Amino acid sequence: MNLFDISDKVALVTGGGGVLGGSMAEYLLENGAIAIILHYKQKTVDETVKRVSAISKKVDGYVCDVTDKESVQEVSNAIMAKYGRIDILINAAGGNMPGATIGPDQSFFDVDLNDYRKVVDLNLFGSVIPTIVFGKEMAKNKKGNIINISSVAADRALTRVAGYSSSKAAITNFTKWLSVELATKYGDGLRVNAIIPGFFIGNQNRALLLKEDGSYTDRGNTIIANTPMQRFGHAHELHGALHYLCSDASKFVTGIAIPVDGGFSAFSGV
Repeated sequence: MNLFDISDKVALVTGGGGVLGGSMAEYLLENGAIAIILHYKQKTVDETVKRVSAISKKVDGYVCDVTDKESVQEVSNAIMAKYGRIDILINAAGGNMPGATIGPDQSFFDVDLNDYRKVVDLNLFGSVIPTIVFGKEMAKNKKGNIINISSVAADRALTRVAGYSSSKAAITNFTKWLSVELATKYGDGLRVNAIIPGFFIGNQNRALLLKEDGSYTDRGNTIIANTPMQRFGHAHELHGALHYLCSDASKFVTGIAIPVDGGFSAFSGV
């Protein structure tokens, strides 16, 4: 028996059109899984599905607003009608907004509450809602695997990213809480875990971490100075943790959050 075999598992990836979510979907396809891309823009869904179909034809895609339960429910109905089950849910949708970030010349009292709510809505409820809708289908079969994406900002006080930090801290707690809830009420076939990415260059944080010439900004230099491996992560470096959590190799693992951060969370700065 190959405990790491994930072939033909039906895996949903919210935020599948993003850098990290898209990379995860590609990896799932490379390892024989059925990857279903969920994103709020039709163009992004179409482009991503077309691109990754070169890896495997076991790919599908749906427009899905993870903050809208009706939208998620419609997608769930379509997926269940076509595939009959959901094996894996990866809640990779997330992001930040300028108004929920404290600028260098601002203080917390300048925060835009509307943007703060939107960030919490996307990062927290954008995982809670898909978990309710898709997780309900898993609970019917008493089998399923939910993987949330948290952040090093959840456990460490990072300057500036106020809304993002608090919403990701909630994700880590939600992961632990839900793992207990599902295992005690539906049995050991339902698992909930999280991955905690460190600092990866994505579309949303590129300007914060890199200058136009590719050199590090002051913030980028501070992060590197506090990362023992002395570099930013690459999207593919999340794949090992992802595969482990998706597979039966972690069958007795639930409620954990795995840091993939080059040692950032372990380093005291001294």
